[in-house]
Amino acid sequence: MEEIHHAKELLLKKLETLEDKQQILRAPELKDLYSKIKEQPEDQRATYGQAVNELKMELEAQASELQPPVSKLEPIDVTAPFDVNTQLPALLPTRNGTTHPITREMQKISDIFYRMGFEVSPSREIDDEYHMFTSLNFPEDHPARDDYDTFITEEGWIAPAHTSTMQNRIIQARKEKLEAGEPIAVLAMDRVFRNEDLDARHEHTFTQHEGVYVGKNVTVGQLVGTLKLFLTTYYEKEIDVKITPFYFPFTEPSFEFSLSCPFCSDDVDCKVCSNERWIELLGCGMMHPNVLEMAGVNPKVYTGFAWGGGVERLVMMKFGIEDVRNFNSGKLSFLRQFK
Repeated sequence: MEEIHHAKELLLKKLETLEDKQQILRAPELKDLYSKIKEQPEDQRATYGQAVNELKMELEAQASELQPPVSKLEPIDVTAPFDVNTQLPALLPTRNGTTHPITREMQKISDIFYRMGFEVSPSREIDDEYHMFTSLNFPEDHPARDDYDTFITEEGWIAPAHTSTMQNRIIQARKEKLEAGEPIAVLAMDRVFRNEDLDARHEHTFTQHEGVYVGKNVTVGQLVGTLKLFLTTYYEKEIDVKITPFYFPFTEPSFEFSLSCPFCSDDVDCKVCSNERWIELLGCGMMHPNVLEMAGVNPKVYTGFAWGGGVERLVMMKFGIEDVRNFNSGKLSFLRQFK
Protein backbone atom coordinates (compact mmCIF):
# COMPACT_ATOMS: atom_id res chain seq x y z
CA MET A 1 0.00 0.00 0.00
CA GLU A 2 3.05 2.26 0.27
CA GLU A 3 3.06 2.44 -3.54
CA ILE A 4 -0.54 3.76 -3.53
CA HIS A 5 0.28 6.28 -0.79
CA HIS A 6 3.28 7.57 -2.76
CA ALA A 7 1.22 7.84 -5.95
CA LYS A 8 -1.49 9.72 -4.02
CA GLU A 9 0.99 12.39 -2.90
CA LEU A 10 2.26 12.84 -6.47
CA LEU A 11 -1.23 13.02 -7.95
CA LEU A 12 -2.48 15.57 -5.40
CA LYS A 13 0.50 17.83 -6.18
CA LYS A 14 -0.08 17.35 -9.89
CA LEU A 15 -3.78 18.23 -9.46
CA GLU A 16 -2.87 21.71 -8.19
CA THR A 17 -1.02 22.52 -11.43
CA LEU A 18 -3.69 21.36 -13.88
CA GLU A 19 -5.99 23.90 -15.48
CA ASP A 20 -8.57 21.20 -16.28
CA LYS A 21 -8.73 19.34 -12.98
CA GLN A 22 -10.57 16.37 -14.53
CA GLN A 23 -7.36 15.46 -16.39
CA ILE A 24 -6.03 13.99 -13.16
CA LEU A 25 -8.34 10.99 -13.66
CA ARG A 26 -6.43 10.18 -16.84
CA ALA A 27 -2.97 10.54 -15.27
CA PRO A 28 -0.51 7.74 -16.17
CA GLU A 29 0.30 7.24 -12.47
CA LEU A 30 -3.33 6.27 -11.81
CA LYS A 31 -3.46 4.01 -14.88
CA ASP A 32 -0.28 2.26 -13.69
CA LEU A 33 -1.93 1.46 -10.37
CA TYR A 34 -4.89 -0.14 -12.12
CA SER A 35 -2.62 -2.20 -14.37
CA LYS A 36 -0.77 -3.54 -11.31
CA ILE A 37 -3.90 -4.92 -9.62
CA LYS A 38 -3.58 -8.26 -11.39
CA GLU A 39 0.10 -8.48 -10.35
CA GLN A 40 -0.78 -8.55 -6.64
CA PRO A 41 -0.86 -11.83 -4.67
CA GLU A 42 -4.27 -13.45 -4.92
CA ASP A 43 -5.11 -12.86 -1.24
CA GLN A 44 -4.23 -9.14 -1.53
CA ARG A 45 -5.69 -8.35 -4.95
CA ALA A 46 -9.16 -7.30 -3.79
CA THR A 47 -7.79 -5.06 -1.02
CA TYR A 48 -5.31 -3.45 -3.41
CA GLY A 49 -7.97 -2.88 -6.07
CA GLN A 50 -10.34 -1.35 -3.52
CA ALA A 51 -7.60 1.04 -2.33
CA VAL A 52 -6.94 2.15 -5.92
CA ASN A 53 -10.66 2.74 -6.48
CA GLU A 54 -10.86 4.78 -3.26
CA LEU A 55 -7.91 6.88 -4.45
CA LYS A 56 -9.64 7.52 -7.76
CA MET A 57 -12.88 8.57 -6.02
CA GLU A 58 -10.90 10.93 -3.73
CA LEU A 59 -9.17 12.49 -6.75
CA GLU A 60 -12.52 12.84 -8.51
CA ALA A 61 -13.98 14.65 -5.49
CA GLN A 62 -10.94 16.92 -5.17
CA ALA A 63 -11.02 17.72 -8.90
CA SER A 64 -14.70 18.68 -8.75
CA GLU A 65 -14.08 20.90 -5.72
CA LEU A 66 -11.08 22.69 -7.26
CA GLN A 67 -12.45 23.05 -10.80
CA PRO A 68 -13.10 26.74 -11.53
CA PRO A 69 -16.77 27.53 -12.14
CA VAL A 70 -17.86 27.79 -15.75
CA SER A 71 -18.67 31.35 -16.73
CA LYS A 72 -22.39 31.87 -17.10
CA LEU A 73 -23.66 32.47 -20.62
CA GLU A 74 -26.87 34.05 -21.69
CA PRO A 75 -29.46 31.34 -22.44
CA ILE A 76 -30.42 30.81 -26.08
CA ASP A 77 -34.09 30.73 -26.98
CA VAL A 78 -34.18 27.83 -29.46
CA THR A 79 -37.82 28.61 -30.34
CA ALA A 80 -37.05 32.16 -31.47
CA PRO A 81 -37.73 32.95 -35.16
CA PHE A 82 -34.76 33.60 -37.45
CA ASP A 83 -35.86 37.15 -38.09
CA VAL A 84 -37.76 39.68 -36.01
CA ASN A 85 -40.29 40.01 -38.83
CA THR A 86 -40.86 36.27 -39.10
CA GLN A 87 -43.86 34.75 -37.42
CA LEU A 88 -43.31 31.85 -35.07
CA PRO A 89 -44.20 28.67 -37.02
CA ALA A 90 -47.11 26.58 -35.81
CA LEU A 91 -45.86 23.75 -33.64
CA LEU A 92 -46.87 20.16 -34.33
CA PRO A 93 -49.53 18.87 -31.94
CA THR A 94 -48.25 16.40 -29.35
CA ARG A 95 -50.65 13.71 -30.58
CA ASN A 96 -48.39 13.32 -33.64
CA GLY A 97 -45.54 12.06 -31.48
CA THR A 98 -45.02 8.54 -30.19
CA THR A 99 -42.66 6.73 -27.87
CA HIS A 100 -39.78 5.09 -29.72
CA PRO A 101 -40.24 1.28 -29.84
CA ILE A 102 -36.91 0.66 -28.05
CA THR A 103 -37.84 3.04 -25.23
CA ARG A 104 -41.24 1.41 -24.90
CA GLU A 105 -39.85 -2.12 -24.82
CA MET A 106 -37.10 -1.15 -22.36
CA GLN A 107 -39.84 -0.08 -19.97
CA LYS A 108 -41.62 -3.42 -20.42
CA ILE A 109 -38.38 -5.32 -19.79
CA SER A 110 -37.71 -3.24 -16.68
CA ASP A 111 -41.23 -3.87 -15.38
CA ILE A 112 -40.87 -7.65 -15.76
CA PHE A 113 -37.56 -7.82 -13.90
CA TYR A 114 -38.79 -5.39 -11.24
CA ARG A 115 -41.64 -7.79 -10.51
CA MET A 116 -39.05 -10.58 -10.30
CA GLY A 117 -37.23 -8.69 -7.53
CA PHE A 118 -34.53 -6.92 -9.56
CA GLU A 119 -33.52 -3.33 -8.97
CA VAL A 120 -33.28 -1.41 -12.26
CA SER A 121 -30.23 0.78 -12.84
CA PRO A 122 -28.84 2.75 -15.80
CA SER A 123 -25.43 1.97 -17.26
CA ARG A 124 -22.86 4.44 -18.64
CA GLU A 125 -22.13 5.71 -22.13
CA ILE A 126 -18.48 6.59 -21.38
CA ASP A 127 -16.20 4.58 -19.12
CA ASP A 128 -12.60 3.71 -18.21
CA GLU A 129 -10.37 0.76 -19.02
CA TYR A 130 -10.60 -0.69 -15.51
CA HIS A 131 -14.38 -1.19 -15.58
CA MET A 132 -14.47 -2.10 -19.27
CA PHE A 133 -11.75 -4.74 -19.15
CA THR A 134 -9.65 -5.20 -15.99
CA SER A 135 -12.50 -5.67 -13.50
CA LEU A 136 -14.04 -8.21 -15.90
CA ASN A 137 -10.99 -10.48 -16.01
CA PHE A 138 -9.93 -9.53 -19.56
CA PRO A 139 -6.27 -10.49 -20.18
CA GLU A 140 -3.88 -7.66 -21.08
CA ASP A 141 -3.48 -9.00 -24.62
CA HIS A 142 -7.21 -9.59 -25.27
CA PRO A 143 -8.14 -8.32 -28.80
CA ALA A 144 -11.14 -6.40 -27.43
CA ARG A 145 -8.68 -3.96 -25.81
CA ASP A 146 -7.56 -2.92 -29.30
CA ASP A 147 -9.30 0.11 -30.80
CA TYR A 148 -9.94 -2.03 -33.86
CA ASP A 149 -12.93 -3.46 -31.96
CA THR A 150 -13.65 -0.80 -29.36
CA PHE A 151 -14.13 2.98 -29.62
CA ILE A 152 -11.39 4.59 -27.51
CA THR A 153 -10.66 8.33 -27.25
CA GLU A 154 -7.17 9.81 -27.42
CA GLU A 155 -7.40 10.41 -23.68
CA GLY A 156 -8.10 6.73 -23.01
CA TRP A 157 -11.85 6.94 -22.32
CA ILE A 158 -13.97 4.15 -23.76
CA ALA A 159 -17.43 4.01 -25.30
CA PRO A 160 -18.61 0.79 -23.58
CA ALA A 161 -19.05 -2.19 -25.87
CA HIS A 162 -21.18 -3.94 -23.26
CA THR A 163 -23.17 -3.10 -20.14
CA SER A 164 -20.95 -5.53 -18.22
CA THR A 165 -18.90 -2.43 -17.31
CA MET A 166 -21.48 -2.02 -14.53
CA GLN A 167 -20.85 -5.39 -12.82
CA ASN A 168 -18.04 -4.18 -10.55
CA ARG A 169 -19.93 -1.00 -9.59
CA ILE A 170 -23.20 -2.86 -8.97
CA ILE A 171 -21.58 -5.36 -6.58
CA GLN A 172 -19.32 -2.85 -4.81
CA ALA A 173 -22.23 -0.51 -4.08
CA ARG A 174 -24.40 -3.28 -2.60
CA LYS A 175 -22.01 -5.52 -0.64
CA GLU A 176 -23.80 -4.69 2.59
CA LYS A 177 -26.85 -6.55 1.26
CA LEU A 178 -24.83 -9.76 1.17
CA GLU A 179 -23.65 -9.19 4.74
CA ALA A 180 -27.31 -8.76 5.75
CA GLY A 181 -28.19 -12.08 4.14
CA GLU A 182 -29.88 -10.58 1.07
CA PRO A 183 -28.90 -11.25 -2.55
CA ILE A 184 -27.79 -8.58 -5.01
CA ALA A 185 -30.23 -8.51 -7.94
CA VAL A 186 -29.84 -5.66 -10.45
CA LEU A 187 -30.78 -5.07 -14.09
CA ALA A 188 -28.80 -2.39 -15.98
CA MET A 189 -29.75 -1.09 -19.43
CA ASP A 190 -28.21 1.49 -21.72
CA ARG A 191 -26.67 2.09 -25.13
CA VAL A 192 -23.43 0.33 -26.11
CA PHE A 193 -21.06 0.95 -29.00
CA ARG A 194 -19.04 -1.39 -31.24
CA ASN A 195 -16.82 -0.95 -34.26
CA GLU A 196 -19.03 -3.09 -36.49
CA ASP A 197 -19.53 -3.52 -40.21
CA LEU A 198 -23.17 -2.50 -40.55
CA ASP A 199 -25.74 -4.85 -42.02
CA ALA A 200 -29.29 -6.01 -41.29
CA ARG A 201 -28.19 -7.77 -38.08
CA HIS A 202 -25.32 -5.53 -36.89
CA GLU A 203 -25.31 -1.90 -35.77
CA HIS A 204 -22.54 0.22 -34.21
CA THR A 205 -24.94 1.64 -31.58
CA PHE A 206 -27.53 -0.49 -29.83
CA THR A 207 -29.03 -1.21 -26.41
CA GLN A 208 -28.14 -3.96 -23.96
CA HIS A 209 -29.77 -5.32 -20.84
CA GLU A 210 -27.39 -6.65 -18.18
CA GLY A 211 -28.45 -8.81 -15.26
CA VAL A 212 -26.38 -9.40 -12.11
CA TYR A 213 -27.40 -11.75 -9.31
CA VAL A 214 -25.08 -12.58 -6.37
CA GLY A 215 -25.81 -14.50 -3.20
CA LYS A 216 -25.13 -17.75 -1.41
CA ASN A 217 -25.49 -21.09 -3.22
CA VAL A 218 -26.50 -19.49 -6.54
CA THR A 219 -26.67 -22.07 -9.35
CA VAL A 220 -26.85 -22.39 -13.14
CA GLY A 221 -30.38 -23.70 -12.69
CA GLN A 222 -31.43 -20.37 -11.19
CA LEU A 223 -29.85 -18.54 -14.12
CA VAL A 224 -31.75 -20.63 -16.68
CA GLY A 225 -34.99 -20.38 -14.72
CA THR A 226 -34.70 -16.59 -14.39
CA LEU A 227 -34.14 -16.04 -18.11
CA LYS A 228 -36.81 -18.53 -19.14
CA LEU A 229 -39.39 -16.86 -16.91
CA PHE A 230 -38.47 -13.45 -18.32
CA LEU A 231 -38.70 -14.58 -21.96
CA THR A 232 -41.97 -16.46 -21.43
CA THR A 233 -43.45 -13.33 -19.83
CA TYR A 234 -42.06 -10.96 -22.45
CA TYR A 235 -43.28 -12.98 -25.44
CA GLU A 236 -46.49 -14.02 -23.68
CA LYS A 237 -45.91 -17.55 -24.87
CA GLU A 238 -44.45 -20.71 -23.37
CA ILE A 239 -41.02 -21.27 -24.88
CA ASP A 240 -38.21 -23.81 -24.61
CA VAL A 241 -34.63 -22.75 -23.96
CA LYS A 242 -31.20 -24.33 -24.26
CA ILE A 243 -27.69 -23.34 -23.22
CA THR A 244 -24.56 -24.09 -25.21
CA PRO A 245 -21.02 -23.89 -23.73
CA PHE A 246 -19.15 -20.75 -24.77
CA TYR A 247 -16.33 -18.49 -23.53
CA PHE A 248 -16.46 -15.11 -21.86
CA PRO A 249 -13.59 -13.79 -19.68
CA PHE A 250 -15.96 -12.69 -16.90
CA THR A 251 -18.06 -15.86 -16.46
CA GLU A 252 -17.11 -19.48 -15.81
CA PRO A 253 -18.81 -21.61 -16.96
CA SER A 254 -20.13 -19.48 -19.83
CA PHE A 255 -23.04 -20.15 -22.16
CA GLU A 256 -24.84 -18.93 -25.23
CA PHE A 257 -28.53 -18.83 -24.41
CA SER A 258 -30.99 -19.81 -27.13
CA LEU A 259 -34.76 -19.98 -27.19
CA SER A 260 -37.20 -21.84 -29.35
CA CYS A 261 -38.34 -19.57 -32.15
CA PRO A 262 -41.64 -17.95 -31.05
CA PHE A 263 -42.72 -17.54 -34.70
CA CYS A 264 -42.31 -21.15 -35.80
CA SER A 265 -44.88 -23.76 -36.55
CA ASP A 266 -43.82 -27.23 -37.64
CA ASP A 267 -45.49 -27.13 -41.03
CA VAL A 268 -44.55 -23.60 -42.17
CA ASP A 269 -41.18 -22.22 -43.31
CA CYS A 270 -39.90 -19.63 -40.84
CA LYS A 271 -37.93 -16.65 -42.18
CA VAL A 272 -36.91 -15.52 -38.70
CA CYS A 273 -34.86 -18.57 -37.73
CA SER A 274 -34.45 -20.13 -41.21
CA ASN A 275 -36.14 -23.29 -39.89
CA GLU A 276 -33.40 -23.83 -37.30
CA ARG A 277 -36.15 -23.70 -34.64
CA TRP A 278 -33.64 -22.08 -32.22
CA ILE A 279 -32.42 -18.48 -32.00
CA GLU A 280 -29.23 -17.53 -30.13
CA LEU A 281 -30.27 -14.61 -27.94
CA LEU A 282 -27.64 -13.61 -25.38
CA GLY A 283 -24.51 -14.56 -23.46
CA CYS A 284 -24.57 -15.60 -19.83
CA GLY A 285 -22.84 -17.66 -17.17
CA MET A 286 -21.74 -17.97 -13.56
CA MET A 287 -19.68 -14.97 -12.46
CA HIS A 288 -15.95 -15.67 -12.55
CA PRO A 289 -14.38 -15.82 -9.05
CA ASN A 290 -11.86 -13.15 -10.13
CA VAL A 291 -14.71 -10.74 -10.96
CA LEU A 292 -16.30 -11.25 -7.55
CA GLU A 293 -12.95 -10.85 -5.83
CA MET A 294 -12.19 -7.63 -7.72
CA ALA A 295 -15.50 -6.28 -6.42
CA GLY A 296 -14.55 -7.15 -2.84
CA VAL A 297 -16.72 -10.28 -2.52
CA ASN A 298 -15.36 -13.61 -1.28
CA PRO A 299 -16.02 -16.16 -4.08
CA LYS A 300 -15.66 -19.02 -1.58
CA VAL A 301 -18.74 -17.75 0.26
CA TYR A 302 -20.82 -16.17 -2.51
CA THR A 303 -21.56 -17.09 -6.12
CA GLY A 304 -23.56 -15.36 -8.79
CA PHE A 305 -24.66 -15.26 -12.39
CA ALA A 306 -24.79 -12.57 -15.05
CA TRP A 307 -26.11 -12.14 -18.56
CA GLY A 308 -26.03 -9.54 -21.31
CA GLY A 309 -28.19 -9.29 -24.39
CA GLY A 310 -29.35 -6.85 -27.03
CA VAL A 311 -32.73 -5.18 -26.54
CA GLU A 312 -33.06 -4.65 -30.29
CA ARG A 313 -32.84 -8.39 -30.92
CA LEU A 314 -35.65 -9.05 -28.46
CA VAL A 315 -37.80 -6.42 -30.14
CA MET A 316 -36.97 -7.61 -33.67
CA MET A 317 -38.12 -11.09 -32.78
CA LYS A 318 -41.24 -9.84 -31.06
CA PHE A 319 -42.44 -7.79 -34.04
CA GLY A 320 -40.77 -9.62 -36.93
CA ILE A 321 -38.47 -6.68 -37.80
CA GLU A 322 -36.00 -7.65 -40.51
CA ASP A 323 -33.34 -4.90 -40.23
CA VAL A 324 -31.77 -3.60 -37.00
CA ARG A 325 -30.80 -0.35 -38.75
CA ASN A 326 -34.47 0.68 -38.86
CA PHE A 327 -34.39 1.63 -35.18
CA ASN A 328 -31.92 4.50 -35.67
CA SER A 329 -32.89 5.39 -39.23
CA GLY A 330 -35.51 8.03 -38.45
CA LYS A 331 -37.84 6.42 -41.00
CA LEU A 332 -41.31 7.67 -40.17
CA SER A 333 -42.91 4.83 -42.14
CA PHE A 334 -41.19 2.41 -39.75
CA LEU A 335 -41.86 4.31 -36.54
CA ARG A 336 -45.55 4.89 -37.32
CA GLN A 337 -46.14 1.14 -37.04
CA PHE A 338 -45.67 1.49 -33.26
CA LYS A 339 -48.03 4.41 -32.72
